[in-house]
Amino acid sequence: MYRYGLLGRNISYSFSQGYFTQKFKDLGLTDHSYENFDIQHISEFKNVLVQKNLKGLNVTIPYKQDVIPYLDELDSKAAKIGAVNTIQFSEKGLKGFNTDAYGFKKSLEPFLQAHHTHALILGTGGASKAVRFVLDELGIANTYVSRTKKEGQLTYEELDKTLMEQNTLIVNCTPLGTYPNIENKPELPYQFIGNGHLLYDLIYNPEKTSFLSIGEANGAAICNGLKMLEQQAEKAWEIWNQG
Repeated sequence: MYRYGLLGRNISYSFSQGYFTQKFKDLGLTDHSYENFDIQHISEFKNVLVQKNLKGLNVTIPYKQDVIPYLDELDSKAAKIGAVNTIQFSEKGLKGFNTDAYGFKKSLEPFLQAHHTHALILGTGGASKAVRFVLDELGIANTYVSRTKKEGQLTYEELDKTLMEQNTLIVNCTPLGTYPNIENKPELPYQFIGNGHLLYDLIYNPEKTSFLSIGEANGAAICNGLKMLEQQAEKAWEIWNQG
C-alpha cells in the first residue's frame, strides 16, 4: 500500500483528498490512498510519522512553517521561501518542497499585463511567502498588507486612493471569505479598484469570493486559487515519484 496525505488543522473538507483520490482512480492505482491527518498542534506530527507505508505528504494551514524543524532537508526553493507544502519520504529521510510557488506562477501568468508592476499581498502566512517569491521572480514590486503595523508592511487603514491605483495586482492570501463565511472579505477601499486591476484570491471555495465579486463589479480581472491548487498538486505528485 502507498499512503499519501494532507497535514493540517480542521481540514475535514480538503481539495487535496478529493483531487488525489480521483487521480489514483483515473490512473488505476488501487494500492494508493490519500487521507487527511488533522492535528491540533505541530507536536502531534510525530504521531503521523509512525504510520506505516507513508510515501508523501502535503502540508496546509497552519503548519507550512512549523513543520520545517521536523524535516531532514529542504529543497533550495523551499528554503528561500521559508515555507513547505510538500514532503517527500525517502531512505535519506524527509525532504521539504514548496510547490505553492510553482502553482501560483503557472496560474497567474496568463492574466498578467504590462501595467501589473506593483502588487499588494494581503496576509503574511505561509502561502504569502510563496506568492512574494514568485512576484520577486517576475520583477513585480510587492508589499505585504497586515492588520498589525510592521516595518516594510502596510496596514489596511493605510490603503488610500494613490496606493490602490499604483498597486494594480492584489493577491488575497488570507482565509477571509472562505466557505461557510462567504460574506467576509479583506477590508480594502474597494471604490478605488477599477478595470486596470487584477484581483487574485488563493481561496477556491466559494469559486467567487466577496473580494473577487466586488472587484469584478468594478471592472477588475479576477482569478481564484483552483488552478494554483491543481498545479501545485501535480508538482507534488511529480516530486513524490522522484523518490
